Amino acid sequence: MAKGTPSFAQDGMEEEDSVGFVAPERVVINNIFVIGNEKTKKNIILREINLETGIYYDWQELISMIQADQKKIYNLQLFTSVEITPLLTGTEQIELLVAVTERWYIIPNIIFNLADRNLAEWWTNQNRDLSRVNYGARLIHNNVGGRNEKLRVGAQFGFVRSFELMYSKPYIDKKQKHGLTAQLTYFTQKNIPVKSSNNRQVFYQNENEDVLRKTSSALLRYTYRGSFYNFHFVTLGYSNTRINEDVFTQNPNYFIHEENTLRYSLISYVYRHDNRDNIAYATEGQLLNLGLNKYGLFSGDDVQDLEFTLNANKYKRLDNKFHVVTGLSFNYFFGQQQPFTLVRGIGYNPYFIRGYELNVVEGQMVLVHKNSFRYKIFDFGFDVGNYMPLDEFSFLPFKFYLSANFDHGFVNDKNKLPENLRLTNKYLFGYGLGIDMVTLYDMVFRFEYSINNQNESSFFINFRAPF
Repeated sequence: MAKGTPSFAQDGMEEEDSVGFVAPERVVINNIFVIGNEKTKKNIILREINLETGIYYDWQELISMIQADQKKIYNLQLFTSVEITPLLTGTEQIELLVAVTERWYIIPNIIFNLADRNLAEWWTNQNRDLSRVNYGARLIHNNVGGRNEKLRVGAQFGFVRSFELMYSKPYIDKKQKHGLTAQLTYFTQKNIPVKSSNNRQVFYQNENEDVLRKTSSALLRYTYRGSFYNFHFVTLGYSNTRINEDVFTQNPNYFIHEENTLRYSLISYVYRHDNRDNIAYATEGQLLNLGLNKYGLFSGDDVQDLEFTLNANKYKRLDNKFHVVTGLSFNYFFGQQQPFTLVRGIGYNPYFIRGYELNVVEGQMVLVHKNSFRYKIFDFGFDVGNYMPLDEFSFLPFKFYLSANFDHGFVNDKNKLPENLRLTNKYLFGYGLGIDMVTLYDMVFRFEYSINNQNESSFFINFRAPF
């Protein structure tokens, strides 16, 4: 078994193998055993298994269901490897052995990153300014109590100072369908983007280096998972942002209204269908997100707007080496104009077109269609158990993909701001080649050379999958 990916020892098993094994036409599962889960509760793993004891399955149906269940367990992101093996105990009797290798769940995370949207933005537009670095520490626990709860506590300093506290409990009921998440965030900035001009962000810092923006927010999210691949999220939230009066000298419409404080409550609903083989870097399956956000629940709120979002990705494996990915992203604000803190557009995740990493194209309607044709050129790993005392880091996997990319899209700016007309309300596209590296704990590194339809080209480095 190749560690770091879901694996099934019987995958592709023929009706009769080289040692004379003859698969029965149908089997019944007597027991399901789970091993390797030293921290994780058994019921968290069994929640992802569709197979049941006491029911007869056709052999090929069993093989297919085992593969699907294995992917679901792996996508909990609690294990570095998952293997489900059927063990024949009689003519039509089997037992299922679920073997997992747990990840390292408690991660003291050192924060050292750039405040900008991507590396290209910092390298080119911000002249590699080291003052734009964030640093700090964050404690992340990805499996509190062994029940897949998430806890995150962090303090960040540098360009953006922030404090965060988040706790997520995926299941609060015995049937494991309902969950809750609570989050508190506070951050301050002395140097902030105040507008965009010529489709690039414009940052501002006053002479006294005063704090220009303070934001505190809180949210409570309810989750309902009625089936394996379908999720429903309802979020209630509140945000309070205060800016320094000097910001209005740069952008009088920063908050639209004349006050320097922006307060609003919100409620959002998101439907999510997620059936991917690997949620960090998928090669097969599909993802659909539909969202509706209502800003301003009360008459005293400073924002009254409605936002619709859509994200639909399809992943298709052509063979063991090739796969294609296509993804459609759409965002629409019903209001004529939004506060700058709610601005959307190409250049803000996930709405980007490769080749336009240096730009922001802002407006009330965003449509982006991304496409990649990928070829797996390497798939290997190293057993470093002799040098690494922790089993959770004893195997170092590497996968490399060569990708050919083509993205295109459009942004509609209802206000037709003259300083950004170069790229707004125009058809945009970009294309190029890249190499994607997927390694330990599904970390992704992308190295891409892209050209856009303005005949601009550059080499870009990114640290997450584009789909």
